[in-house]
Amino acid sequence: MKSSISGPLVLAAALFTATAGAQMKLPRSMQPSQPAAPAPAASAPAAAAAQAAPAPDAKAGKEAAAQLAAGGWLILLDRGDWGRAWETASGVFRSSVPLPAWIDGVPKAREPFGNVVERNPIEAVYKTALAGRPPGEYVTVIFETQFANKKVEEVVTTVLEPDGKWRATGYSTR
Repeated sequence: MKSSISGPLVLAAALFTATAGAQMKLPRSMQPSQPAAPAPAASAPAAAAAQAAPAPDAKAGKEAAAQLAAGGWLILLDRGDWGRAWETASGVFRSSVPLPAWIDGVPKAREPFGNVVERNPIEAVYKTALAGRPPGEYVTVIFETQFANKKVEEVVTTVLEPDGKWRATGYSTR
């Protein structure tokens, strides 16, 4: 179920309270696999295209790193550490969601779901462009989360910031 709230509080209103203790598991798509055979040499246009997008191994590494960052950020929400979650979010997030609105809205939005029982990442997708966002490196991670009162999918979008760290830049539930 999607939130019907709009504006800069969309992210804050979609959040709900719970305690820490969620179990995190790698999705099947992120499990270690056998190395692939080396690819044949690419033509000049194909080589240029390959430089624009990360290699499959690099992409998987970025998805895994972003997934860890997203999971850690969700644990801050689970603990009710609203201020720390806001502080560790991306600059774009902090500039679009004022701290007072975040602190006021997050507990109210999360409370109906109850405590986290289990959380499993089910998908992580790397992109270099997102609508309404500046060009950059983004990974959207979807978690299937069982709360005490409801099962939802949590969607956390992370961005690779200039300091090399993946940080939350968007959050919603469905």
